[in-house]
Amino acid sequence: MSGLVFNGQVVALNEEGFLEDPSLWNEDLARALAQSEEGLDALGEEHWAVIRFIRAHFEEKQGAPMVRAVCKGTGLRLQQIYDLFPSGPAKGACKLAGLPKPDGCV
Repeated sequence: MSGLVFNGQVVALNEEGFLEDPSLWNEDLARALAQSEEGLDALGEEHWAVIRFIRAHFEEKQGAPMVRAVCKGTGLRLQQIYDLFPSGPAKGACKLAGLPKPDGCV
């Protein structure tokens, strides 16, 4: 287990950079994860559309959405999501949304 120093505290991350405790998530933490874990300097509106969609789905259904649902819910094509999150919707977008690593296809 590793950690990310955020607001003067160490936030526990698993070996792949996902939050150990998803309840700690907030948008400022997402920005910090974007820089430290995904190498993204800034998050634009399309990033936030994906992150917020995934987060809302997780809060409602306690699981990550299928990638088709992300595309439909955000109006973005799959290639656009990969352009926004080079490590992919499961690893990158779900990580920044504060979800645990998804088991299946996102």
